[in-house]
Amino acid sequence: MDDASGDLDVTDDVVITGAGSASTILEEIGRIQSTDLVLPLADEPGRELRLRCIVRPDKPQAMLLDRLGLRLPERLRLPSPMRAM
Repeated sequence: MDDASGDLDVTDDVVITGAGSASTILEEIGRIQSTDLVLPLADEPGRELRLRCIVRPDKPQAMLLDRLGLRLPERLRLPSPMRAM
């Protein structure tokens, strides 16, 4: 919530000045995408290698993440049911 100084309290630990409303911040973060890279295995027909990757954020998203002190992973783990595929 905005306080008298104009700072936006995002969490108990992070305060952002002039970053916009909480909904704007959440919208920007919500636009960050992930994608699955699926490659067939040459050794084993019918099996695939799946890698879930984070799409590189655009400049405004990168600036916001930097101000929040957040780093995106390059890859994510697939949910357990997907690992069995």
